[in-house]
Amino acid sequence: MSRESWTPRTVSFFMPSFRGGGAERVLLMLAQGMAAQGETVDLLVAQTQGPYRAQVPPGVRVVDLKAKRVLAALPGLAGYLRRARPHALLSALPHANVVSVWARSLSGAHTRLVLSEHTVASLSAQHSNLRRARVLPLFMRRAYPRADAVVVVSEGAADDLAALLRLDRRRITRIYNPVVTPRLFELAAESLDHPWFADGAAPVVLGTGRLTPGKDFATLLRAFTLVRRERDARLVILGEGQERQNLESLARQLGIATDVELPGFVDNPYRYMSRAHLFVLASRWEGFGNVLVEAMACGAPVVSTDCPTGPREILDDGRFGRLTPVGDVESMAAAIVAGLEAPRRMEAVERARQFTLASALDAYRAALAI
Repeated sequence: MSRESWTPRTVSFFMPSFRGGGAERVLLMLAQGMAAQGETVDLLVAQTQGPYRAQVPPGVRVVDLKAKRVLAALPGLAGYLRRARPHALLSALPHANVVSVWARSLSGAHTRLVLSEHTVASLSAQHSNLRRARVLPLFMRRAYPRADAVVVVSEGAADDLAALLRLDRRRITRIYNPVVTPRLFELAAESLDHPWFADGAAPVVLGTGRLTPGKDFATLLRAFTLVRRERDARLVILGEGQERQNLESLARQLGIATDVELPGFVDNPYRYMSRAHLFVLASRWEGFGNVLVEAMACGAPVVSTDCPTGPREILDDGRFGRLTPVGDVESMAAAIVAGLEAPRRMEAVERARQFTLASALDAYRAALAI
């Protein structure tokens, strides 16, 4: 079918589900931004389950591919591309990216295909407990060169992906995630009815993210134990995941359970960030580190592991927040104590404002050729 017969300016996004995660949040923000700019936007998911379902912006059509697994979404995605002929398709996460390449090939459509990577691909595969995730780079190596463009969220992640897939580094485009929006500041100003965040209460250290081994909240718990030996403080970790029971058990073993709370996934983490005395990212690796920018934008001082690959870029080699070695409990504890005692710096807020939705939209529009 010729380009003239395509549905004009339809942009499609494909992700596995609406379960919480940085990549899913980025696609939702991009979908919202492009819909606001007048594009026709379809959001395709293998499954509609997940807390982000309620955050789909008005004007964005959800296409449920009704698949139990991402691979099982292949026929539905290919059929959609064959029927709808969108101008461009943006997918996120490695398994969805591979399926997108296969689907376009099966469909016969000339849709422009852009793949986006939101983590350090080699480390994600290396540390996964799933065999299919460990062998996924073999499929990525064959699939990714067939895309029209490949986008990653940091320079370090781009270098990693190029080496892993033996892909020409010049074919990879770095686009920082769209993190800061006017809506973020509105949400940060919403009230928070929680006694730990009341005026005069002990300072709160905040962490947020999926409760997975890669986020390494266990190191944060151990560091917080050392902090509590020096001063009064509390720790809140927002998010849900497979490590919940292990983390709750560890908090009890360390004797800090009464000063630690894991509320699970929350719709509005920004009102916690704007009231926290310190935000800590303990990850072993990150593609970028959205939550670090979000916390900075909300005014929270930050401490982060110097993990591959986003935090050092975000914090400008430590200029806008403290960096600690990955897994180093003592260094993290010392950085937390120093961070709790230091005044808030407006320079970090201004740094966060550089990672805006507007700048990301411009870059993604170029990659999608719209």
